[in-house]
Amino acid sequence: MTRGSQRETDRQRAQARKGQVKQREDGLTPEQRRERDAKALQEKAAKKAAQAAAGGGTTDSKNKGSAKK
Repeated sequence: MTRGSQRETDRQRAQARKGQVKQREDGLTPEQRRERDAKALQEKAAKKAAQAAAGGGTTDSKNKGSAKK
């Protein structure tokens, strides 16, 4: 393939990708999105802390099952 042909092909591919740009559909401003995400993370941390306080065991999935020796 010659260099000029490759450039033309790349231009066509780039044009095709430009049409596929996704827009956020939640209708929130960046500040509102940050607040929503922070609230979700706080709830998740509180749930995890409550589970640990109740003796729910570990949430580490690396060492589950029997170990080979």
